[in-house]
Amino acid sequence: MSEINANGAVSADPSARYYVREHHPENGTLLGFWIYLMSDCLLFAGLFAAYAVLGRSYAGGPSGAELFDLPLVALNTGFLLLSSITYGFAMIASQRKNLKATIAWLVVTGIFGLCFLYLEVYEFLHLIHEGAGPQRSAFLSSFFALVGTHGLHVTFGTVWLVTLCFQLAKHGLTHENNRRLMCLSMFWHFLDVIWIGVFTFVYLMGVLP
Repeated sequence: MSEINANGAVSADPSARYYVREHHPENGTLLGFWIYLMSDCLLFAGLFAAYAVLGRSYAGGPSGAELFDLPLVALNTGFLLLSSITYGFAMIASQRKNLKATIAWLVVTGIFGLCFLYLEVYEFLHLIHEGAGPQRSAFLSSFFALVGTHGLHVTFGTVWLVTLCFQLAKHGLTHENNRRLMCLSMFWHFLDVIWIGVFTFVYLMGVLP
């Protein structure tokens, strides 16, 4: 490690008082990412609050009980929960320094994520085709805003996952890539928690009379 004296000149004196140190603490990235997740919590809290207020404002249009296809949504929920499990397997493989298994599990996670997005887009297009688009009522506006924002997050997470796979294939399980794996793990599991809230609060409660 280089040493500098009080005047800023390089010094070979081991008793010199000032040292050149790493400016970015090792846990700085994780702390910043936790702050980002907290801001995302506030975003979704606002969307949940809007749905709580507007979720029964049908304006003479269809209600959730008439629109929601629970078996389809349950299948979609299964895809996202399975993707969380396979991401956990990827983290275990990375801790064992098994690069191929890490990438393989990430690919499986990405496939489940794409399946989730496919069914969500299918649901949205079906609702719009039935005349139940976001402009139909306040209920549908808040529904599309909440569920669509979550879907955008899953889309960004999938793009991040694909990018990380290329980084791992090129550079291996470096310290930086392990840190990126950890950040994406936090993000992906966060999306699972949010979706459980969406599934319960929007879909299950939405089919109640």
